[in-house]
Amino acid sequence: MDIRHEDTGSKGRYYTIVEGHEAEMTYSRASAQLVIIDHTGVPDALRGKGVGQALAAHAVEEARKGGWKIMPLCPFFRAQSLRHKEWSDVVNA
Repeated sequence: MDIRHEDTGSKGRYYTIVEGHEAEMTYSRASAQLVIIDHTGVPDALRGKGVGQALAAHAVEEARKGGWKIMPLCPFFRAQSLRHKEWSDVVNA
C-alpha cells in the first residue's frame, strides 16, 4: 500500500488511495516531540481491508524514525494502540 504524507508545519496527514477511494489519518504537531493523531477516515468501500491499520502502523513507524511521541485523540488510533502494546514506545496512551 502506497502511503503518502502531506505536512503544513503544524498539521498534516497520511493518506492512501485504494480502489479509487482515499483514506486518511490526520494529525496536529503539538511540539517537535509530540504529534496528536486526531482523525482517521476510511470510506465504507474500504472498511475491513486493513487500510486504517496500515495508516496507523505507518504513523508509528514515522514517529520512531522522527523521534517523537504520538498522543492518540482519534478513537480508532487509540483502540489500535491498545491492541498493539509493541507501539508503547511511541504512543502516549
